[in-house]
Order: sequence, then structure tokens, then C-alpha cells
Amino acid sequence: MQRIRLTNTVFEGLNNVYVLDGTAGGGDSNELVLVDAGVALPDVREQLSSGLADLGHDLADVDRVLLTHWHADHAGLAGAIQAESGATIHVHEADAPLVAGDEEGLLEEQRLQREKFREWGMPEETRVELVEFLEDHGDLGGEPCDVESFVDGDAFQVNGRTLEAVHLPGHAAGLTAFHDAAGDEAFVGDAVLPKYTPNVGGADVRVEDPLGRYVESLLALIDLDPGTAWPGHRDRIDDPAGRAATILRHHVDRTGNVVDALAELGPSTPWEVSAALFGDLHGIHVLHGPGEAYAHLDHLAGAGVVERDGTRYALVDADPDVASLFPDSGIDRVVEWAGE
Repeated sequence: MQRIRLTNTVFEGLNNVYVLDGTAGGGDSNELVLVDAGVALPDVREQLSSGLADLGHDLADVDRVLLTHWHADHAGLAGAIQAESGATIHVHEADAPLVAGDEEGLLEEQRLQREKFREWGMPEETRVELVEFLEDHGDLGGEPCDVESFVDGDAFQVNGRTLEAVHLPGHAAGLTAFHDAAGDEAFVGDAVLPKYTPNVGGADVRVEDPLGRYVESLLALIDLDPGTAWPGHRDRIDDPAGRAATILRHHVDRTGNVVDALAELGPSTPWEVSAALFGDLHGIHVLHGPGEAYAHLDHLAGAGVVERDGTRYALVDADPDVASLFPDSGIDRVVEWAGE
């Protein structure tokens, strides 16, 4: 396995594209398979082509692309790769319509975004600016392409390796890791990252109960317990289960911060809670901040700690046991992995 690092001027950190070309697989086949594709910008395409050339390949040689999820910084160049090489593009069924450029799916995602912006209490002027920002960067998603969808548990044979699809929704509805049990490693996309905590709530507004789904995914990754994780950004993670536990602990703490914000502010919108948590936000973070606040408020509402009235959330339980709102076994594993 080789890694090509691609610049990314819009989202967090450099993007990783992983090259599986059979040089170390020991199998009879010698396919050129990529995990993720990078954002659809001309200079990023050139970087990908150059990186492949350094490994003795050409963009036209790519046989398959396994996408961890639909976000432009991971799937944007998939259509260009397919146009150049005829490669098969694999993506989870939940994200397939967006990667394929299905008009109905794209319009529904946009409709849900605008609906959520209003539900979050985002000021009208800010909503207009955010919509313009998203539209201005819409071409980062690249060309639509034909896709082959998969579901959790499907397996891919790649140059003597078996990669099992492990569905880990939260950050995105179709986010999937590709687990090589024999090699004790997994390509995890943005399920866990080595420095930042992946955004939930804003990154994919199609996900219902985004924080709850993400917690389930973190627990699944802890159970999977691969020795190494190869993330979509930055460097490898040598203790993925430990990193997942740390992120879970972070979300327990953030839920407590949301409760504290409501106690101080009184009934508030996700936009107002976001301002209390994160301050002023710019660019893509105008989407991520209130989305994150919403994810935690929604989780608290589901647990009966807060109640929603229109766009505002108010505390019902002024002093909740926040840790009890998360799976007990999960908290036990956080303590075990974090060494607390």
C-alpha cells in the first residue's frame, strides 16, 4: 500500500488517497485500486497523476476506486478517474445517489440543508451567505459517474487481500471503513481522525440522530479494534480503538458543555448554542458549528433532558447525568482505552 497526499484548500488538512497495486499483496491479480479520490480541482488532479506516476502508474490504469463517503474532498475526482480509465466506482448505497449525480438525490440534500439552516435558527443573512458559499464550491464534487453500491459486510477482493465494508455512519450517511482483518488494518475515511474530531450534524444533514449514530459507529470501531487505521486526513492512527474512545469522551464532555450553555442562556437555538461553544465562525464552519450544536441538542431532546419548542431548546432536567445518556458499555470502554 502506498499513500498519495493531496492538497485541500477548503476542508481540514491534506487528503489521503491510498494506492493498492498488488506490489505487496501476494495475489495472482495486479489491479490498481484507490481508496478515495481527492477533491475535483485541476491542481489536485495533477498531484494525483504525478503521485501515480511516481509509483509507475497512470490515471488511465486505475481499475477500481473504493470511496469511504460522498464528500467532495474524498469523492470529487472519482468521475474524472472513471472518464479517463473506465474504473469501477464503489460507494455505500446511502451515498451512491450523490456521487452518481442523481438530480433527485442532490436536490433533496440541498432542500434538507436549507430546512435545517432555518431549524437551527441561523439568521437569514447568514443563510444566504452560506448557501452562496456552498454553491460557489459546488464544482468541487466533480463530474457525476456510474457507481456500484455496496452495503455493510460486503467484501472486496483486492490483489490477494480481503477488504470488508464496515458501515460507520454519523459524519456522513454512507461513511464506510474498509477492514483488512488479515493485515490488521482499516481504511477509515473520516470515521476517526488523528487530530480533529469529525463533524456530526452539519457535515451530512441527511443523517437522523447524527450524534447517536456516530456514537454507535465509534463503539463499532472500538469492537473492531484494528491495529492500524489509515484516515482520510493526516497520518496513520496506531491505536484506532483508543482514538475512537477519546472522541467518544469528547462528545460526552461537549454534551455537558451544551447543557451548561442552555443553563446560562435559557431557551436557545442551535445557532445561539453554537456561538456560545465556538464563537464566530467562517466559511464551511458556519455549517459545521450549528450542525454540531444541533446534533447534541437533538440527542438531549431524545433523552428527555431538553424539550424543543420551534427552533429553541430548553432544559427540562437542570442537572442531568450526562454520561448516562451514552451507552454504559461505551463509557466503560472509554475509561479502559483512555487509561482513566
